[in-house]
Amino acid sequence: MELVTVAAVADNGVIGRDGELPWPSIPEDRRQYRERIADHPVILGRRTFESMREDLPGTAQIVVSRSDREYDVESARHAAGVDDAVGSVHALGASRAYVIGGGGIYALFQPYVDRMVLSRIPGEYEGDTYFPEWDAGEWQRVDAVDYDEFTLEEWVREAE
Repeated sequence: MELVTVAAVADNGVIGRDGELPWPSIPEDRRQYRERIADHPVILGRRTFESMREDLPGTAQIVVSRSDREYDVESARHAAGVDDAVGSVHALGASRAYVIGGGGIYALFQPYVDRMVLSRIPGEYEGDTYFPEWDAGEWQRVDAVDYDEFTLEEWVREAE
């Protein structure tokens, strides 16, 4: 199974402020993001899940939370950590899952992801949530596509 991180990241590593994106909406980025994850399960934290309840992404939402919770959404499942989340993806019969945040979830899954798809947002923004640091020597950028308001980069973890 492949784990793929998807995130929009400003030049200074900021990904959020007060549970929202700190930059003005970029419709083209939102569209490519939604299309990418539409047919796959997503792994996300409880606060990110709660912020997306009106328009849930993916075919299933695996909500990583320290508390064992039930959700009133049929497609949502609780996971206590990485192993539990991966087990849920396997139980769904999926070959790929997307890790979609927030900051703590990105950091928790960073050692395990196979690929990262990062929307690079130009500029520095004030925020309270950052994408985790990662060793560029462990990754190879395999694609970069320039859009009007962002650059979409794809990174693959180097084989050991």
